Amino acid sequence: MPIKSPVNRSHRGSERRGRRRARALLVTAALASGAVLGAGALAGSAAASSSYHFLTLNNNTDPTFNQLLGINLDGVIAGYFGSGAQGHPNKGYLLYPPYGQSSYVNENFPGSVQTQVTGLNNLGVSVGFYSRQNNANNVNENDAFYVIRNHPFHTVRFPTNNNSNPPVNQLLGVNDGLIAVGFYTDSAGNSHAYRYNIGNHRFHAIKLPGKVTSSTATGINNRGDIAGFAIVDGVTEAFLLRSNGHFKALKDPAPGTTATNAFGVNNQDEVVGSYTVGTGSAALTHGFTWTPQHGFTTVDDPNGIGATTINGVNDFGELVGFYTDGAGNTDGMLATPTS
Repeated sequence: MPIKSPVNRSHRGSERRGRRRARALLVTAALASGAVLGAGALAGSAAASSSYHFLTLNNNTDPTFNQLLGINLDGVIAGYFGSGAQGHPNKGYLLYPPYGQSSYVNENFPGSVQTQVTGLNNLGVSVGFYSRQNNANNVNENDAFYVIRNHPFHTVRFPTNNNSNPPVNQLLGVNDGLIAVGFYTDSAGNSHAYRYNIGNHRFHAIKLPGKVTSSTATGINNRGDIAGFAIVDGVTEAFLLRSNGHFKALKDPAPGTTATNAFGVNNQDEVVGSYTVGTGSAALTHGFTWTPQHGFTTVDDPNGIGATTINGVNDFGELVGFYTDGAGNTDGMLATPTS
């Protein structure tokens, strides 16, 4: 059961202040080399636990729809408000501790109609995608972007002549080595996972084993281990692809699971995401964490049991995501381990 009492974060604050000084030097080196940093460079400690303190975090510019998608070691959260339906566009933001309404900072691609900030690292780099449209049925052209704090935004498009119509490119995660991951959609409507090196602007297609018809890379840690999901033999399965080439398929063992999606990974290879039980209008969505040591653990916000998605995790084991509440609103969520 969730613990309702406040969480003492003072020890994490001191660790975070020390890391800020190191990161000021790391960002220059990472830009110069584009290299993936070692896992130990900024690693914290994440305890395996099924007990969390849950906090709802909504930008009151639109309290009906917020999604939180990534969190770094300083506790900075990437997200957006707005459902994307016509007349209700996505608007991106970064949310800083202590998470009051004045802590939301807008981050939108210049000239865009819609922006989602989907991921961030510990060096002041964030990624996402934007659109210059807000059409009915949410059918909009998407372009990926990255932005380094206090620098211009940059558009990212996978180099292919086989784009969907309208084209779709999205970056969903980035590590401290400035390697981002995401996907593009082809003319048949299938997604293709790729890596993008911000330092040298090079793309690399991510190939997965088996009969994969569609793949999406959603997160990458400092070792270069990549989390995501793919359609394999018609079934959506999560995966962890380690930098040494080892591939781990992840399917939540809960009875009746019909799909498993991974959306983030930290430096301890803790993978987070959601799994679906059932189909159609009766389907339930549960958040999960997976670790090599303990396997799957279900994590649902107590206000959204069966309607929770976990999107991001940092090295403290802090989780961000969203849930659907009893009024049908989509609420941003922060879950902090109590141990």
